[in-house]
Amino acid sequence: MNEEFIGALKEIVKEKGISEDLIFTTLEDALVAAYKKNYANSTTAAQNVRVSMNRETGEIHVYAQKSIVDFVYDEVSEISIDEAKEIDPRYEIDDVVEIEVTPRNFGRVAAQLAKQVVIQRIKEAERNIIYNEFIQKEFDIITGTIIRKDKGNVFVDLGRIEAILGPNEQMAGEEYNFNEKLKLYIVEVKNTSKGAQVLVSRTHPGLVKRLFELEVPEIFEGIVEIKSIAREAGSRTKIAVNTTDESVDPMGACVGPKGARVQNIVNELKNEKIDIIKWSKLPEEYIANALSPAKVLDVAIDEDNKSAKVVVDDNQLSLAIGKEGQNVRLAAKLTGWKIDIKSKSQAE
Repeated sequence: MNEEFIGALKEIVKEKGISEDLIFTTLEDALVAAYKKNYANSTTAAQNVRVSMNRETGEIHVYAQKSIVDFVYDEVSEISIDEAKEIDPRYEIDDVVEIEVTPRNFGRVAAQLAKQVVIQRIKEAERNIIYNEFIQKEFDIITGTIIRKDKGNVFVDLGRIEAILGPNEQMAGEEYNFNEKLKLYIVEVKNTSKGAQVLVSRTHPGLVKRLFELEVPEIFEGIVEIKSIAREAGSRTKIAVNTTDESVDPMGACVGPKGARVQNIVNELKNEKIDIIKWSKLPEEYIANALSPAKVLDVAIDEDNKSAKVVVDDNQLSLAIGKEGQNVRLAAKLTGWKIDIKSKSQAE
């Protein structure tokens, strides 16, 4: 262990962003284990030892730790009070004396061991750094680059780690091409034995929420609030918005000048349709808004069953229900109410 080695070690520590104290403490602990394994088999070598490593020169010292007693029964772990006071008169019974027992060839053993320990600790520390970095981004949006596909999974480069876009998190009909950049929602970050594992999604409603926060300053600043989102990824999303500031139009803020804000989100989601509706604390009004673009004539609600009967003009029925029931299904999901739709003639 020489100064060159210590210099190189400190450089690695700095480059990897690892605690210098952590590396040296780990090395000292490993050297204690090495001493016990290689030198503490005999009756003369101490089992209780401490290793000290100079942080600048790499110089190593091994100290046997002995308890001070009146009568010595075990010379390996005990020392008499008289002998202890010859070392330092201030010692008392039950104090611990440290006596240097550094073996002659211990530096060579230390150098071999240090290399293994440092490599292992750096790998562990890097894994922890990456995990801590991404756990803070859980439930947030991130941009990644597609690098490969395997067994239905799409692997995305996030810079320091690869993320996994599983089959259930992929938008129907969306193609994932090599080197393509796309925005993803981090649904989970796991700390596994092989390091951090990041799972991402293109189907999660949180992706739409975060995209609106990025595009609409009023949402980011808290002036406009997203109350609810219902999504069928790749096809249609309904988003309910509200504001406490009467001078702000929440729907207009989300649409943006000439529809630019919402269009940017639609483009990112590969032309997924987005209905922006005004939230209301009145269930009848909220349900009627949620069925947009259909025009609603009447809403009768049943509070006990949390269900609603909706009446629309005959020519609005198919629009209210939507293709394969999608519009009413999303409206029900958005509002949390069961919705039964009838045309005016059916209701009469």
